[in-house]
Amino acid sequence: MTSADRGEVWLTDLGMAAKVRPCVVLSVPIDPQDRVLVTIVPHTTSVYGSRFEVAVPKRFLKSGVFDAQGVVTVPQVKLMRKLGNLQPDELALVEDAVRRWLGL
Repeated sequence: MTSADRGEVWLTDLGMAAKVRPCVVLSVPIDPQDRVLVTIVPHTTSVYGSRFEVAVPKRFLKSGVFDAQGVVTVPQVKLMRKLGNLQPDELALVEDAVRRWLGL
């Protein structure tokens, strides 16, 4: 598998409780000496109206939001299939929500 690129949206296996869902990649591509991990923000159709949720309408996503409170790092093998890409301005909205959540 090639490295996942920042801003790509992948169908990702988040485990039994969290299920399989689209996630946007936040981390940078890995080098050969790095651990084969990727940091992602999951997309959900359960919208609460939180300041940490970001709606990014895309034809490959159901209506919903990227939830910055769900940011997680998983082994890259959990990325199942690439769905598409976020534009730089769309990714910036998700990054802003993550910064708010983490107090950065």
